[in-house]
Amino acid sequence: MTTTRFSFRVKKSRAPRLSVFYLLITISVLGSSSVEARVHDHSIGVPGVHGGVVSTSEEEATKVGATILRQGGNAIDAAAAVAFALNVVEPQNSGIGGGGFMMVYLAKTKETLVIDSRETAPALADPNMFLDIKGHPFSFAVASTSGISVGVPGMVRGIALALEKWGTMSLAQALAPAIQLASEGFRISHHLAEDIHMGLKNGRLAHEPGNAAFEEARKVFAPKGIPLKQNDMLVQSDLANTFRFIAQHGVDTFYTDEMAKAIVATQRHARTTSNPANQKKLQGRMTTQDLRNYRPVIRKPVEGMYRKYRIASAPPPSSGGLTLLYILKLLERFPLGDKTQGFGNESARTFHVLLEAMRLGFADRAVWMGDGDVVPVPIEGLLHPKYITSRSGRINPEKRQPTITAGNPLTFATSQGNHILKIQESPPPVHEGLHTTHFTIIDHVGNIVTYTNTIESLWGTGLMVPGYGFLLNNELTDFNLVPTLNTDQQDFNPGANDVAPGKRPRSSMAPTIVFQENTPITAYGSPGGPTIINSVVNVTINLIDHHMSIQEAIDAPRLSQTSANGSLILEGQFNPVFANQLQALGHNIDKKAQQKIGAVQAVVIDESSGTQYGAADQRRGGRAISLSQQPSSPPLF
Repeated sequence: MTTTRFSFRVKKSRAPRLSVFYLLITISVLGSSSVEARVHDHSIGVPGVHGGVVSTSEEEATKVGATILRQGGNAIDAAAAVAFALNVVEPQNSGIGGGGFMMVYLAKTKETLVIDSRETAPALADPNMFLDIKGHPFSFAVASTSGISVGVPGMVRGIALALEKWGTMSLAQALAPAIQLASEGFRISHHLAEDIHMGLKNGRLAHEPGNAAFEEARKVFAPKGIPLKQNDMLVQSDLANTFRFIAQHGVDTFYTDEMAKAIVATQRHARTTSNPANQKKLQGRMTTQDLRNYRPVIRKPVEGMYRKYRIASAPPPSSGGLTLLYILKLLERFPLGDKTQGFGNESARTFHVLLEAMRLGFADRAVWMGDGDVVPVPIEGLLHPKYITSRSGRINPEKRQPTITAGNPLTFATSQGNHILKIQESPPPVHEGLHTTHFTIIDHVGNIVTYTNTIESLWGTGLMVPGYGFLLNNELTDFNLVPTLNTDQQDFNPGANDVAPGKRPRSSMAPTIVFQENTPITAYGSPGGPTIINSVVNVTINLIDHHMSIQEAIDAPRLSQTSANGSLILEGQFNPVFANQLQALGHNIDKKAQQKIGAVQAVVIDESSGTQYGAADQRRGGRAISLSQQPSSPPLF
């Protein structure tokens, strides 16, 4: 494994309490081309170093995390700093106007916990809020770029809670690198430049004369309508000042006072429509009381076994972890990885059964998964061995099932299921943005953070809070735009993902840790809306069944299907022969769909030596940095 040695200096910033960041450090960078073959069947991945690893989608953010670890901060400290830094260098995908799921493994206590900072629906929300005055759903393009789609942001309180519980740094210290990047500027990456161009093209960096909140982001990223290009310097003074204000006055200032009023005023904007009544319906319903009331939640992950490995992932209100485990359990009866039986990693047979499992998984996800604090989610039933056996038995290795519908896991979880005669057909898939960001960090004592964070679609709503420099999410469009609740036993649907006051919309985020017995051996996750689930499935199978190294598992081409009966997408590097073979088995391929699926960032711990390794996904230009030396001041946890 080759490494490149280099040094960089973090410049002094004027923000409060920044002394921890002034140091020249030397780090070892593990480029994506440094891939080693897997040597032992019992070991996932390849060995690396001892000082900690940071893997993110943007080089500047990875450097921030490495700096924190080198200075003695732990993985939670580094994760907080990286999340704020990504708001600066990757603002189109995440930031303080959104939320996410942070999975934390604490090496000292061997606990695995999830901080749910998912956005919530305001108190004035109702199941019909995305229907126009004639009762028809607004188009996703209009709804998702109007204030009606803005959920109460959770990231700031989520990170503050993580630091309070397990960090060694203050919130001000975690904000300092982001303040420096925003105030002094940075060179725009190829990835950000492409997304600025796309935002102008698809209208998310909208031009709406007289509708000031839509013009705010354009002024930052496309001044005078001219998009910033790769290597242009981007300075975000308003965002820097917002971070300074939070650093000085504390986390509550985001949820109260003038900042909260500005957030509420911004989400009252809506895309221009020809009907004034519809225009009013598209205005956001959030109040300052909604912001004041927001609280993140510490949850236990969903867990299950695949082969001999224990997998922990995000629980409801994310469907990510539960659907991941469900799909893997459906596949467990097949000898994946066995070329002699036609299930090698370059076999259409393997891809076929994988797609059939995805279809079954997304059929049940569409009906049964939502916010478990508001509606019952039948986790026990969905993962019950008899239910898995019955559903997996529908997968024919020789041909595609013509139609798939949701099953009835309640039969295996509650007596209620015995009275249901027919499950309502799965509603059309909820349109979820394919963006978001993910990063994974481990420190030298083995604390791990795997964190998926988002403002939903590319550029969120496109609404930037004037004078504050951050974008607002469009997470509420992750709810069912048309309510599905039906208690009729002949056409039953629990309405698991219908809108309700205070409810968290169903997510696909799946930050994941894989354990061998009680020892974590790898952690990863991905952005990509509903394709998140399938990206994590692809990587997990590549590691466990096809015996790839972590970088090989990430680099391998992916396929995805996120509906029960729609089309699949294949990445462009797939051999056309496989596409023809899948079509012969009955699969429909969406040739117009985007050709890059996800962006997985990962760390690996070699169970025999305890050494660490990072892997980054080049689909978005990711970078992993490993520290060969332990910090002089060890983390507390």
